[in-house]
Parts: sequence; C-alpha cells; structure tokens
Amino acid sequence: MVNILLKLRRQMVITTLSLLILCLLLVVRVKYMSITELPSPPAPVVDDVSIQTVHKYNISCSAIYDMDPIEVAKSLVIRRHHIVEDTDESLRNLTSDCPLFIKSRGYDKVCVTEEEREFPLAYSLVVHKSAWMVERLIRTLYTPYNIYCIHYDQKSSPQFIAAIKSLVGCFSNVFIASQLESVYYASYSRLKADLNCLSDLLASEVKWKYVINLCGQDFPLRSNIELVAELKKLNGANMLESSWPTEYKSWRFTFHHELMSANYEYEKIPVRTDVKKAPPPHGIQMFTGNAYFVVSRALIVYLNSSVVVKDFLAWSEDTFSPDEHFWATVVRLPGVPGEVPRSEPDITDLMSMTRLVKWQYLEEDLYPTCSGAHNRAICIFGAAELRWLLHYGHWFANKFDTNVDPIIIQCLEEKLEEKSKLFRSLASPSCRES
Repeated sequence: MVNILLKLRRQMVITTLSLLILCLLLVVRVKYMSITELPSPPAPVVDDVSIQTVHKYNISCSAIYDMDPIEVAKSLVIRRHHIVEDTDESLRNLTSDCPLFIKSRGYDKVCVTEEEREFPLAYSLVVHKSAWMVERLIRTLYTPYNIYCIHYDQKSSPQFIAAIKSLVGCFSNVFIASQLESVYYASYSRLKADLNCLSDLLASEVKWKYVINLCGQDFPLRSNIELVAELKKLNGANMLESSWPTEYKSWRFTFHHELMSANYEYEKIPVRTDVKKAPPPHGIQMFTGNAYFVVSRALIVYLNSSVVVKDFLAWSEDTFSPDEHFWATVVRLPGVPGEVPRSEPDITDLMSMTRLVKWQYLEEDLYPTCSGAHNRAICIFGAAELRWLLHYGHWFANKFDTNVDPIIIQCLEEKLEEKSKLFRSLASPSCRES
C-alpha cells in the first residue's frame, strides 16, 4: 500500500511539472504567436520629421539581461522569423543630410568628461560589409575627441563603399585610410590594412594615448569612459595576446607561402610551399597571438622608426597569417615601450582583456554554450549571452551578426548607453545636468 501511494505521489509530481512546462510553452506561444502585430518602437523624430534609422525591435533589454524566459523566447522568435535588414543604401541616404543624421543618431548629445577629453583614443577599423554595423560600432565608442580610421576592403560592394564614404563625410574625426588594400584571409594584406591606418593615425593632429584595432563583427563591452579608466591603469603597458609558438603553428612562419586562388569564399589564400624560410632577422624570438591589440602611442612611434621592426615586417610578408605573430612578437622585443619580457609566461586570449572569442570546442568547459550560431567554430553571440558578455571582464567581443541575432546588438547598445550616462553623471556635473 505504501509503495502504491509513493508511486501515485511520484506520478502526480511528474504530471504537475509537465503541466507547468506545458503552460509556460503555451504562454510563450500565445503571447508571441502574432509577434508581427506587435508595434515597433517609433522612429526618431527630428524637427517634427520621422526619421528612419537602424531598425529597433520591440523588446525589453532589461528583461533579457535578467534572463527572463519569456523575453528570451521572444528574442528567439524575432531572430528566426522577423529580422529586418538594415541596408547599406539606407545608411547612405540618411548620411546624405549630415546634420539630420548627427541629430537623429544622437552624436550631438554625447557628454564627455574632462578625463575622456584628456585621454583620447584611436581606432583602426578593418571592415568589408554591413555599413550599419560599422556605424553602430563607432556610435557606441564615439566622442568628438577620439579619432577613427576606417579601412574598407577594396573588394567590398559598391553599395557598402558608398555608404562608408557618405558616413565619414559627416565627421571631422572619422576618416578612410589613405592607402587601401584588397584584403585576403590570412595574408599580409590583413596586417597591411591595420598598418595603413596606424600610419594615418600617427600623422593626425589628435594626440591619442592608445590605439585599438577592430573588425566589423566586433562590438564593445565597455563604454568609452570605462575604457579610459582601464587604459589609464595600464600606465603605458600594452594589452594583447602573446604566447610561445606551438609546433602546430610554427609551420606558419618556417615555410614560404604564396597567395593562390581558392575555390570558396576567400577567393585567395596563402598556400604553404616546400621552401623553408631563413630564421627571423636580428635573432628575433617568435611569439604567436591574434590580430587584435590595444597598444600605446609610444609603441607605434617606436615601431614606425625601428629598423629591426621594419626588417621583421618584410620577413613576415610571405608567412601565413602574419598579423597573428607580428604583434605578439614585437611586444616581446627588448627595449620596446611597454615591453613584455620574454621570460614572462604566455599571455593567452583569456588573460588579455582585449577581445573575447567563444570557441565551440571550449564551450561548457570554459564558458556557457553559444546561444546564437557558429561560424568556423566561433560563436556568433545571441541575446541570451548579454549578461555573461557584460560580466566576463573583456573590453570587446567577437563575433556579432545582425542577420543571426539583432537583439544582442540592440541590447548591448542600450546597456552601454545606460552605463555611460551613469558614470559620466558621477564624474562630471555638466553631464549630470544634461
């Protein structure tokens, strides 16, 4: 009899839980089955004229941040069925009237603290598609005291190039690199694109303190005022990945590579030959990392005048993905500003705060499962990772794609704007009044 009662009780618990789950699913379905009928937030109004800028979705980012299951479910419905494309042409049309664009996107309302004015930052943006994503990246990081160099791939679509040219025409501190490359995956051209921007940034009148390079699928996890505070703590040091090369990666720079045609998305790719390269010049010890960095102005000035660095750069031209060992190696050269001594341990991508990338094969071991999608084993982040991204500790993250999940970008913009206003109001009376 007791066993029968226990079985009945267990069945009732299971039935109750099943009903609760079913009810939750029904609530989600009923609430959002007609999501197309939900109103979108109204377009910005400037001087009584409704302006169409980047599309905004009718969703609560605060609820997404708090991991509310209903709102997260809503974000999934949106991304699967109701993504609205923000075209390059629409950005070009909006930026054809610069005063209207500046006002509608809120660039004229950026309140900058004295600390930010005295610590300007430079950015090198190497991009090739999605002009609105480039604009949103700049807008999130924007102050009139920073400076932004855009290098677009010469192979980019005419619509994208036209939108970028129109965009930079609305700013005095955003410009296109004076020398442009056709950028091919893992080739010297990717490194050269950044070097072209760095040369232009160094020649500008803005005496920036640090330079940060980004691509079009990166997005910040810190506001400008937070970045300034973090960079001041570095006190002239640099922040980037730099590790002793593994045997697996050593082939990249021990053999001569030639750029050859490829029958897939990359068009051309460096291919290893049987010709062994001479050792690096000047007895340089090789290190590996990635293409992305946060480095001081002093380091760029040094690199620009160093014969050792110029010889190393020339030696690297026929290697595979030279951007992934060039920066990692030069910060270890004796005597460079912010030098990382060779005797110091590896600086991994998790130790460097520069850029957070979630690798598929490390999910569940080092970080939670990707809630978006994967591309070449890299997570394209989804809305459910909003809170995790903002609290993990890194300053930037990759990858984001509005065609995969537009909600994560919208919510990062909103949360960073909230933090920026809070920190600036605490730091400056004028920002508190605005």
